[in-house]
Amino acid sequence: MVVSDEPKTVAEGDAASKKAAKKAAKAAEKQQKKAEYKAGSGQSQPESQEADFSEGRYGVLKLIQSTGEHRDRVYTDVKDLNVKMDGKSVWVRARLQTSRAKGKQCFAVLRQNSSTVQLLVSVSEERKVSKQLVKFTGNITKESIVDIFATVAKTAAPVEACSVRDVELAGVEVWTVSAARAQLPLQVEDAARPETDDPEALKIRVNQDTRLDNRVLDLRTPANQAVFRIEAGVCRLFRDILTSRGFVEIHTPKIISAASEGGANVFTVSYFKGSAYLAQSPQLYKQMAIAADFDKVYTVGAVFRAEDSNTHRHLTEFVGLDLEMAFKHHYHEVLDTIGQTFTDIFRGLRDQYAAEIATVGQQFKVEPFKFLDPPLRLEFPQGIQMLREAGVTVGDEDDLSTPDEKLLGRLVRAKYHTDFYILDKYPLAVRPFYTMPDPTNPKSSNSYDMFMRGEEILSGAQRIHDPEFLTERAKHHGIDISKIAAYIESFRLGCPPHAGGGIGMERVVMLYLGLDNIRKTSMFPRDPKRVTP
Repeated sequence: MVVSDEPKTVAEGDAASKKAAKKAAKAAEKQQKKAEYKAGSGQSQPESQEADFSEGRYGVLKLIQSTGEHRDRVYTDVKDLNVKMDGKSVWVRARLQTSRAKGKQCFAVLRQNSSTVQLLVSVSEERKVSKQLVKFTGNITKESIVDIFATVAKTAAPVEACSVRDVELAGVEVWTVSAARAQLPLQVEDAARPETDDPEALKIRVNQDTRLDNRVLDLRTPANQAVFRIEAGVCRLFRDILTSRGFVEIHTPKIISAASEGGANVFTVSYFKGSAYLAQSPQLYKQMAIAADFDKVYTVGAVFRAEDSNTHRHLTEFVGLDLEMAFKHHYHEVLDTIGQTFTDIFRGLRDQYAAEIATVGQQFKVEPFKFLDPPLRLEFPQGIQMLREAGVTVGDEDDLSTPDEKLLGRLVRAKYHTDFYILDKYPLAVRPFYTMPDPTNPKSSNSYDMFMRGEEILSGAQRIHDPEFLTERAKHHGIDISKIAAYIESFRLGCPPHAGGGIGMERVVMLYLGLDNIRKTSMFPRDPKRVTP
């Protein structure tokens, strides 16, 4: 092979120089684009030189600092989108749940609370939707909050993956309001998957600790959105029903000088130079309100129990729905009022929260809650007899164990077709010191529990309103009289006969919906192993 040592011609040298210069220019342009991206608004620069006819119609909004800009803009809720709006242009603010960009189109799902709708961003010169806008939409991180200006379009077939099925949004403008980080600790669509025994589905199920450690994300699932709206409904119905019956809402102390019920399961807190306790119950203060002539009172507030119970139904802090009522002759006047209150709450949930109950049912196996009006009331010996007939050995003066309660619930449902019932006349030995004994049976008491799906959700009784008798019963229970002196003294001023009860709100919601763990109905649960977030 002959290798020529002759120099290249001038023309060849010029061509090589031009090629090198062009390559260097392209590299410089690329570096400049990268620098502009890092220093600019965060939106991608077009890869090609073709015109971006969507310029000014997408990007990252500047930080909203209440300057008054866009205050006249009207937004439409996702849940309100329907076929009657076909062809109408709307603004929607929602979360971008998922997105999938391919070529000239990007499909996304927008979520607002528990409602979802499909978004389609498709290249169209006529509608001024460019490739750059499509690409920008596809690059928005999941769970980011976005503003969308779009046209409502009727779909040819129902969009099965969304709650809004008959229409979709044809996006024209896409703006990021608040971006979520790229790596999320859990995916909301994984947390929202229906519960199933399918082994493949179990592999991607989000466990409870992961959910609770990242509760803000977990609460975004449609089922959780529905659960806590139902919970709000229970509180609203409780208040409305009792207020309509002449009850007065009161607010009782949560820092107290002695254990509310004389037990050891209290949280001790430092109180200046001494100690105090977190209230186990508003019990004593409800009674004092009755002694103060309020006649009928209720309260909604935190209750604290220092019990090392790591079960599916116990919390160390929960919301108590408590009520107390004076009566004329028989504590059943109160018992019937409480029972009817529950019946009215159940009816209110069924009639007013059907959509939320259905949403919960899409993720969890929810069996409709059965109840009777008026509610079923059994006496404790009747319950014992039903258990014995089912082969359970239980004493006449024993309290019911959790398995016994659950079995009795199943027996009652099978025989009486109700998930809610009242068990009256509990043994005196298993009730608190302020419980009035039965006048005809010294081993029994004027006390009762109420059950949902075989689990206790209320414990109550007629209270002793005579100070001498109350002192005697307190001593019998080994309670330091000096620590409840103010409580006993309130009855020395004259107090009407009265009764009441305390309800665990989270437990009511759990059992009404048929859920398996109370942590699913506590927004930020507290138990012996968890005090965060």
